[in-house]
Amino acid sequence: MQEPRPEENGAVTDAPRDLVDYVEQYRALPFEPLQIAFRRRRVLARVAAHGPRRLLEIGCGESPIFLDLPGLETVVVEPAPAFAANARRLADGRPEVTVLERYAEDLDASDGPFDMVVVSCLLHEVPDPQRLLAAARRLCAAGGVLHVNVPSARSLHRLLAVAMGLIPDVTTESDTQRTMQQRGVYDAAGLEGELHRAGFAVTHRGSIFVKPFTHAQMQHLVDEQFLTSQMLDGLDALALLLPDLGSELWMDAEPVDA
Repeated sequence: MQEPRPEENGAVTDAPRDLVDYVEQYRALPFEPLQIAFRRRRVLARVAAHGPRRLLEIGCGESPIFLDLPGLETVVVEPAPAFAANARRLADGRPEVTVLERYAEDLDASDGPFDMVVVSCLLHEVPDPQRLLAAARRLCAAGGVLHVNVPSARSLHRLLAVAMGLIPDVTTESDTQRTMQQRGVYDAAGLEGELHRAGFAVTHRGSIFVKPFTHAQMQHLVDEQFLTSQMLDGLDALALLLPDLGSELWMDAEPVDA
């Protein structure tokens, strides 16, 4: 399954996003399972902080968050067939969970409202983030919350690469970005601006996991047993002290009146 990739001027090009290849690359990406674990920890903490009665997860990957949210009414929207099929299997016996194999943009207000909408590690991958955020706003209840997280342009490993002269600036496209068909990378101001343009006001923010090196280098250090679980937990805790250096940014935002 593929989706068109619009250019900045709104014209659709013939450069599609290959979701089958994306799933294969996602599963092979080094260190990503550990990165996912720390990301998930923060998402679940934000869900607990808001206590929604009805939640929408847009894009679930291989491990939808409803696995850790027993009893919570949850709708999962996932366009990648392999991920959607896996989510349906995991939702078997969970009548409060609905899995839809489609794009969130195809939903309308009648499918909502949701007290919380989660867009985890996705906004930087879609060709038109404003279209996705418009769908999230349409589906978010008045007084509800949108939780978004994305890789950070100012992650320590990117700053180190600039300092070493390996890349000219922190926005330079990485090998991982090319492999994962990612559109770009956000800094905090850029992410907040994106949310503001879509009609959201940011209420809470932070980062996760200070990652000193690339995914491949981090995986090597784990494989060599240099990086212990205690060190990894410490690097995640460090993001609370040094939020500007975390590998990923997260923000909670509320829809505002137009």
